[in-house]
Amino acid sequence: MAQTSPQTDNADHADSDEFPPGPDGLPVLGNTLQLASDPAAFYDVLEPFGDVVSYRAGGMQFCTLLHPDYIEQVLVTEADRFGKWGLTDFGVDFAAEGILFTEGEQWKRQRTMAQPAFQLDRIRGYGESMTAFAAELAEGWDDGEVVAATDTFSDLTLRILSKSLFDLDLDESDRGAVVTRAVTEFNRWAEPSLATFVLPNWVPTPQRRRLDRSMRAFERLVDDLIAERSAADTDHDDLLAMLLSARGEDGRISDTELRDTMMTFLFAGHETTSLALTYTCYLLAEHPEVADRLRAEIDEVVGDDPVDVLDLPALSFLDRVVTESLRLYPPAYILFREVRKDAEIGGYRIPEGTKLSLPLFRIHRDDRWYDDPDSFRPDRWTDEFEDSLPEYAYFPFGGGPRHCIGMRFARMELKLVLATLVQHCEFEYLGEEPPQPTMGATYQPEGEVSLRVEKR
Repeated sequence: MAQTSPQTDNADHADSDEFPPGPDGLPVLGNTLQLASDPAAFYDVLEPFGDVVSYRAGGMQFCTLLHPDYIEQVLVTEADRFGKWGLTDFGVDFAAEGILFTEGEQWKRQRTMAQPAFQLDRIRGYGESMTAFAAELAEGWDDGEVVAATDTFSDLTLRILSKSLFDLDLDESDRGAVVTRAVTEFNRWAEPSLATFVLPNWVPTPQRRRLDRSMRAFERLVDDLIAERSAADTDHDDLLAMLLSARGEDGRISDTELRDTMMTFLFAGHETTSLALTYTCYLLAEHPEVADRLRAEIDEVVGDDPVDVLDLPALSFLDRVVTESLRLYPPAYILFREVRKDAEIGGYRIPEGTKLSLPLFRIHRDDRWYDDPDSFRPDRWTDEFEDSLPEYAYFPFGGGPRHCIGMRFARMELKLVLATLVQHCEFEYLGEEPPQPTMGATYQPEGEVSLRVEKR
């Protein structure tokens, strides 16, 4: 592989007060126009400046980190020095009191309350419904039917998540559409644009009005779901029951925290997995030799029976397929942090208040860590390769104390659903070009990913 040490303009900045280099920008606007016009290409502009690169956008100072050592410093070794930052800077009040955005003791308390729902033995118990919902979907397709993968898998994963964590079936009414509409509007709004960075937050653009309406509807839905559960005379043993119980224990969780945490799981918990399924099915359709190997492994291990959680350890190629797909298309494609105390990264001085971007989608395709980085090669994931890989050259679920709480849930769901789909059918990709991810809240494909189903 190529160079593996961090790239800097100066070999030794250890005692320097120098701020990181970066591309020139315009007065006042900084690099806003460059970023807004083509966000993905903007990272090509940043790369020649090294592994710690500065830029300005939307009146804020940013630094992008492009080396695994620096990612590990921010997420793990000096995590207390770097905090979350997010939507309030852009005037959006989405789940601000939920587990994704809270910090300090509040976040630790919320994480402790939610953690039992994601323990290994409990997650294994979700497997049967994951497989059943996936089989129901595949069996309902006609041979030759064309499916819109993004929407189809979004509905599937929302159904799985709401049933597993909240014992709800959002497929039985238009309530599921409230969630998916909020996801759609949020992704549209989050794509970098001149309006997002430059217009004051109070300007009621049509896009902003649609976002506000969808978010208010989402909040009302979650409030209704909580009220219905609270009034029900039935026992439950799911995440919602745990949070409701905590609400009654000396106010350990407030009504707002409960609603925002539930919104967070409904939003992020299904959206990221649906994208991973979309991209993985596309990759299998475009690489039939990989799909054939995967199908042969599943047939040998599982046969005609439903895929079971206990089958997963023997499905090693399935694990490599999922790992490689998440490398190429990480649904949570970039992480953001804010410097809370002056820091030194790569020998550069990073002052308090600087926003940090940690772009998974670039690091996962860096030829310093991956040979032929743009190719779909599940066989690269040998034990020897993983041992040689820097710790944070691959981090689709984040890392450190704030790694994704649903990581094991998501990987198990991905593997069970994918194996079930492969049991029942093959896919043909109907697009002329590969899906082009957009840089919104998640790594959504720009257009619909259309797949033709061939039943087995």
